[in-house]
Amino acid sequence: PTPDEAIPSSCRLSRTESELRCRVPGGKLCSDRGRCECGVCICQVTESGKYYGPLCECHDWVCEIYDGKICAGTCQCGRCKCANSEGNGLVYGKFCECDDRECIDDETEEICTGHGKCYCGNCYCEAGWHGDKCEFQCDITPWEIKKRCTSPDGKICSNRGTCVCGECTCHDVDPTGDWGDIHGDTCECDERNCKAVYDRYSDDFCSGHGQCNCGRCDCKEGWTGKKCEHPHSCPLSVEESAKKCQGNSDLPCSGRGKCECGQCTCFPPGDNRVHGKNCECDDRQCENADGDVCGGHGICSCGRCICQDGWFGKLCQHSRKCNMTEEESRSLCESADGVLCSGKGSCHCGKCICSPQEWYISGDLCECDDRDCDKHDGLICTGNGVCSCGNCECWEGWNGNACEIWLGREYP
Repeated sequence: PTPDEAIPSSCRLSRTESELRCRVPGGKLCSDRGRCECGVCICQVTESGKYYGPLCECHDWVCEIYDGKICAGTCQCGRCKCANSEGNGLVYGKFCECDDRECIDDETEEICTGHGKCYCGNCYCEAGWHGDKCEFQCDITPWEIKKRCTSPDGKICSNRGTCVCGECTCHDVDPTGDWGDIHGDTCECDERNCKAVYDRYSDDFCSGHGQCNCGRCDCKEGWTGKKCEHPHSCPLSVEESAKKCQGNSDLPCSGRGKCECGQCTCFPPGDNRVHGKNCECDDRQCENADGDVCGGHGICSCGRCICQDGWFGKLCQHSRKCNMTEEESRSLCESADGVLCSGKGSCHCGKCICSPQEWYISGDLCECDDRDCDKHDGLICTGNGVCSCGNCECWEGWNGNACEIWLGREYP
């Protein structure tokens, strides 16, 4: 308390005794989130909610992450307490998102019918058993099952499918539901290998100049290259063409187009937001989830925002003006354990600005690692979406864990 905040005359504690009762082990008074009155913390109320606890150490909005709502259990001091009324521990996870009661068989009342293990509500069956709860037994031996599902490279279903009783069910990414991109008795054929980078807007395999046979292109006369992308009439070699298209990127045409005789054609076709000699500029990166370019406070230049005076941030989303005190600002940037921006960013006006040197750090409290997002063609979210807290948020018309599936029937 300041000298103006005198201890009430009715209080029998000295100022030192009062502060001692309000002080957390780290030395902060009421966790810097309230004021001390006669040894009792009176906690702050912010826009996000009220702090609580004997030393104002608790707040519950950290729990409001899972599925856009408070955790599947009860939020206590920023941590989820799961509903395990019988003390069996079947409900667990950071947000109580895992419920292993889903694995219990109705008839036997056993987890996975005693023939498998349950992980986060899903049964993983022992060899020779299958079904949602491992309730069905295969009519062939586990050895025969493995033999039938093993692909020529020695992997079970080529690591592209699931083996059930000697038959592979391929992880098909084709949205049409027809033959699909992944097929074969052991899922050994991956037709995606025949598609030019980013050419997922039609059934145009092998750059339109060949036939795809089990993931390999057989080129028509006059064409060559892994994906039949290189004409024999081109004065450049395949390697020279790819190098010319590559520029400073690790991939030809920056992974945003196809290369033909050293020239890049950027995708999506007709979308001028992707441009540049090597398709190096992707102005979609300047848009937020609502499609606003640089938050309306700047202009986009080759995928980077140039902000107006008074604004900063990757998407010009932060105003340099702030009407909060430093204490109020810090209180909104601290995680439940009291660490500011998870130790991976700085706090400005109650919002965390994650370290720009660590591009993969994101989240309201810089708690997420976007390197955890799925990749396809070596690109996070296949370049068809943005990585948000470890999950791909796909742009309109795209789907899949890595935004690799084009849902439209025509060019976007």
